[in-house]
Amino acid sequence: MIKKKDNEPKYSRRPKLLILIAIAAIGPMAMNILIPSIPKLMDIFNSSYGSVQVTLTAYLISMAIAQLFVGPLSDRFGRRPVVLFGSGICFCGTLICVFATQIDYLVFGRVIQAIGACTGLVMSRTIIRDIHGMERAASMIAYVTMAMVVVPMLSPTLGGVLDNIFGWRASFIFVAIYAILLFIICARSLGETHKGPFTSVSILKMLQDYCYLMRLIKFNRHALQISFSSVAFFSFLGGSPYVVIELMNASEVQYGFYFVIAGGAYMLGNLFAGRYGASLGIQFCIFYGTLIGLIGGIVLTLSFFMELLTPATLFISMGIIAIGNGICLPSGSAAAISVNPRKIGTAAGLAGFLQLGFGSGGAYLTGILLDDSAYPLVIIMGVSVFIAFTINFLKE
Repeated sequence: MIKKKDNEPKYSRRPKLLILIAIAAIGPMAMNILIPSIPKLMDIFNSSYGSVQVTLTAYLISMAIAQLFVGPLSDRFGRRPVVLFGSGICFCGTLICVFATQIDYLVFGRVIQAIGACTGLVMSRTIIRDIHGMERAASMIAYVTMAMVVVPMLSPTLGGVLDNIFGWRASFIFVAIYAILLFIICARSLGETHKGPFTSVSILKMLQDYCYLMRLIKFNRHALQISFSSVAFFSFLGGSPYVVIELMNASEVQYGFYFVIAGGAYMLGNLFAGRYGASLGIQFCIFYGTLIGLIGGIVLTLSFFMELLTPATLFISMGIIAIGNGICLPSGSAAAISVNPRKIGTAAGLAGFLQLGFGSGGAYLTGILLDDSAYPLVIIMGVSVFIAFTINFLKE
């Protein structure tokens, strides 16, 4: 009888793509399902827009920081245990949000929720890279990215409907049910893909690994490119509810359905990357994806300065940017996490930290600068897509 090696994974079944999509979806869904309720929460908690918007910013920051630990922990203990632990923590944080009676409690619940939900973002990409080469992984990540981005595009629609019918707490109840179902499905069906060696983990070891990655020009180039591409998206999430609902006088439900434009556009970009990414190559997708994003930023800027900015033109501009992001982000992510096969989880965690860190910074800056004009949102989105495109010309 052949004995199993100590570091050999206990579960070896290759996970189904639908499970990886479900894992990736929980974080973005939990983040954005509350967006249509933000203006209403200002009255419920007697708080300013900036204070309520912290529920989004705190979520993004917590998710970004937690990824720095999730990646190395998965390299040490395996992917499966981290996914199960994360879905359980997300469920607990969501329950805190359901019963929150003050804005501080809601923010605290969102922090716990984000710490658990972030595991899906890191592990979905890490598991794909475990079982596929870089070019194929880019195509597969495109389908998972579709969930990571289309879900937050569409979840405000769901959140707007739930809020309108049942109240804002219904959005969190929905997320809690999703989290517990995800835990059950993963416990029964998710196999371990980390084949080892299982590395040691400590704060010092994590810092050493992150310093090593940050010294690699190739990692920095791709990680910063997906980060700046994401700034436009997260700034839009942070500022568009105020611009569309408060400044343009649209309803929460109208705002949610406008999001379908951007969600459909992102889906087109992801489908293109998933279908043709492997044959066209990673660099092709990154260059032309960021170019399309730049065109969207130009359309947005011209619409604003020509006084043509309406909910329709705002979301059409975001739709163009979304197509570009849908094409470039999967390839950029695959390239960033592939710089060292023994540090896939760690690289995925650091890349995710930078992506969400930059994104949350853009969302926060947009939130505090918005007043009686969409100018801050337009400028931040335009500058971010411009920088993402110009990174193409940096030498490795």
